[in-house]
Amino acid sequence: MRFLHTSDWHLGQKFIGQSRDIEHGLALDWLLETIATEQVDALIVAGDIFDVNNPPTSAETLYYQFLSRLVGSPCRHIIIIGGNHDAPSKLEAPKNLLQALGIHVIGKAAGPDEELILLKDKAGKPSALVAAVPFLRDRDFQGSISGEGMDDRITRIKEGIYKHYQEMAACAQEMLDAQKLDIPVLTTGHLYAKGAAATEEQANIYIGNLENIAAEQFPEIFDYVALGHIHRPQIVGKKQHIRYCGSLIPLSFSEIADKKLVLLCDVEPGKGLVDIQEIPVPTFRKLATVRGSLAEIEEKLQKLHDSSAPLPAWVEIWVEGDQEVAALDRHLRDLAKDLNLELLKIRRQHGSAALDALTETEQLDALSLEDVFLKRCESLGLSSEATGMLLQTFGELREWMEAQE
Repeated sequence: MRFLHTSDWHLGQKFIGQSRDIEHGLALDWLLETIATEQVDALIVAGDIFDVNNPPTSAETLYYQFLSRLVGSPCRHIIIIGGNHDAPSKLEAPKNLLQALGIHVIGKAAGPDEELILLKDKAGKPSALVAAVPFLRDRDFQGSISGEGMDDRITRIKEGIYKHYQEMAACAQEMLDAQKLDIPVLTTGHLYAKGAAATEEQANIYIGNLENIAAEQFPEIFDYVALGHIHRPQIVGKKQHIRYCGSLIPLSFSEIADKKLVLLCDVEPGKGLVDIQEIPVPTFRKLATVRGSLAEIEEKLQKLHDSSAPLPAWVEIWVEGDQEVAALDRHLRDLAKDLNLELLKIRRQHGSAALDALTETEQLDALSLEDVFLKRCESLGLSSEATGMLLQTFGELREWMEAQE
């Protein structure tokens, strides 16, 4: 059986006020073509399908159009788990209908009865078992305990994640034994694994340090571990079968250097994982950071211009030096208007407050609600532990409020 592993689509993202719908549409079109070309049997989307709990209608349209086009394709099984950006209730609203089409959606922790999914081939023969574990929330681990200290809470969350995978592994083994099956077993996760390298703008989705679960803590029964949340593709703990595939498109300027890809995994009964291939995702819109003096920036912008690119590049500019340039913002935008690029940020390094004021609104647009909340915590001088606890509570409150709308 051939699996395709992708994650972190973040449909509906607003990038400094700009919609990503066109890029996402092109990326999903490419994904459909890849599934057909590579004769993929099963698709795994490891969380963060949407960018916010209550995504815009355009994002939901992209999602459902993609799923509808998969029906009748070589891909007979689709497994989608919720990430920390996804609202479980919204993701699971059409769950029963989608399941009738071979699309399994696990938005929140539900236990072995729902998370263990037996996949069959065209002849109806069992060919793989998937423990579809979504993002595990604090409330999945008994919730907050009155009088609990920060260290105790961190320990409880780590133990909860570990025990959940142990339970899935034990129930998977029971199923294999009961049905006398020798088929590959896969699992998913949306978390921050020990040793993973994130882009500079990503933070731990749990509180405390980054060591939520180590590679060696995933039970050996799992032939492949399909992870989401980290936007940079990588192997975890030097174990080839534990992987982050990364985001489908670059989601910030900090991801410019990251390669974007999906992972093609071949598994076989009696053998487990037999092959992993990395398939690069095309660049539909280039993101670029341009630094230097005004003269250097003007030259770099000319070189960045590519009339054949499908979409204009999005550029952030850092003007270095102390020279005063009248109407700097207008000057650079006038220069760029005849080029196949758009300037989203213009900042002066060691520059004047006037330019900072010019771009203040754009900078605020670039921040998520969580970013704004974190900056407020920083301004109060709170410790990382206290900030983590407050951020967790803020996320739960926001999710609850959006569910009431």
